[in-house]
Formats: sequence, C-alpha cells, structure tokens
Amino acid sequence: MLSSHRIAWAAEEHKIEKLGVQLYTVRDQMKSDFEGTLAKVAAIGYKEVEFAGYFDRSPKEVRAAIDRHGLVSPACHVSWDVLGEKLPAQIEFAKIIGHSYIVCPWIPEEIRKQEDGWHRAAETFNRAGEVSKKAGIQFAYHNHWFEFLPNENSLKGKLPYDFLLETCDANLVKMELDLCWIVVGGGDPLQYFDRYPGRFPLVHIKDVKKMPKVSASGGQNFGDSMKDMTEVGSGIIDWKKIFAQSERAGIKHYIVEYDKPAAPFESIKTSYEYLRQLRW
Repeated sequence: MLSSHRIAWAAEEHKIEKLGVQLYTVRDQMKSDFEGTLAKVAAIGYKEVEFAGYFDRSPKEVRAAIDRHGLVSPACHVSWDVLGEKLPAQIEFAKIIGHSYIVCPWIPEEIRKQEDGWHRAAETFNRAGEVSKKAGIQFAYHNHWFEFLPNENSLKGKLPYDFLLETCDANLVKMELDLCWIVVGGGDPLQYFDRYPGRFPLVHIKDVKKMPKVSASGGQNFGDSMKDMTEVGSGIIDWKKIFAQSERAGIKHYIVEYDKPAAPFESIKTSYEYLRQLRW
C-alpha cells in the first residue's frame, strides 16, 4: 500500500506541457509549401514553432498563418549581421509575429578566430540585449559545440561558453541551450544549470547515436554534416536526467530540432511521440 507521501510524490510527476519545433528542420518543406507545412506540424501536436527566416512572408502574413493553425512562435533565429542596424526592424517583426525571444544561433568563424573575437561577441550580445530589452523582447544566444572546447586566443584556456555566461549581462542575454551540441562538445548541461540557474529559458532537443569527433574550428554548416544525429529518444542522451532539472535551469520552451533528417515530418513526429510520453 502506498503511503500518502508516496502518492503525493507520484502526483508531482512532470512532463512537457507544450512542445515546439525549430522550423529549420522542415526548411525545404516551408519553402515549397509554407501553409501546408505549418498544418502538418500542428497536426502532429506541436504547439510552438521557432522560425529561422520567414520564407518571403511579411510579419503580418506569418502571424496570420500561425494563428490559422493554432500555433504560437515564442522565438526566432536571426543571423549575426542582424544584430547591428537591422535589429530595430527585426524587433518590430518580432512584436507583430508574437516572438518573446530573438536568438542569435551562430558566431561566424572569422569572428571567433580573431584574437578578441569572443570579447566582440559578448559586447555585441550585450548591446543587442539592451536594445531588445527596451522594446520588451528578450535576446538569447544558441550554442553549437565549439563553445565547449578550449579557446587558444585571448580566453587563455577558458571555455567560450563560460566566458559568455560570465561576461554577458544575465538580464540582457539568456541562453537557448542546444542540449545535443553541449553533450557533443563534452559539456554537462546539469553543471551549467547548477552554476547559472535560470539562464536557459529555451532549449533545443535533438539526439545522437554516438559521440562524433569535433574540433573548435570549421563552419560546421549548422550541423548538416552531422551523420550521427537521430530522433529524440533513439540516441544516447539521458533526457530524464536533464529535464529533472528543468525548473532550476529555467526552461520555458522545449524545441525539437534535427538539422538534416532524411524524412523531416516522420522525424519530428517520432521525436514528438517520445517526448509527449516522457515523465520525470
């Protein structure tokens, strides 16, 4: 017979309430059939979508489309070159579409290779974060694996991700932690959750069949070259262990991504079904 304490503990079992998908996963389909792709994403069960480009649609057209399909878009990815003079226009786009976050997903290699490259990145992010915050939008940065490999330039061995977390203003710059890339880079998400609680309101969820060899250099091509990627739950990452610390991390948005799946809709459906039943 279960004690009342055990019953209460069982009732506190957690699950993901709303799942999102990064539309980069279905970018070819979005390009050829914008409305149909959003409809299929919604039919699978996803409630949130994260944009990486708007496929030649105006912000009003994007907002109308996601509204039609019962979706919301909490975040968008924008390239490094948007973080300067183009940022105010992007902020206006974000307000119309309903984004709460503007995320930079990539620091160009030519910046990273410079002696002061990571310092420039932190300054750029703080500046973008300040401009965004004044407009009621939160700025964030999305990692790859190179942030978790020792830097030979001005950081003197400090990991770039640690440098960014320490140097960027915690209120102006949040992190969209890609839980696959951090593991591939040799980092431990739980250690970062402990050291920087509340800094990770968004996470990317994808999986790998085995650990690939990685280096700090290279374009990485946004992960398209990754041959060991797989659907969430069919790889080696321990999702229960990670998500058990969701509250400490500050996670609000769980976003599935697979950089180059062979069959995108089947892939995001498989990941959705696994995550929908996951409990911790």
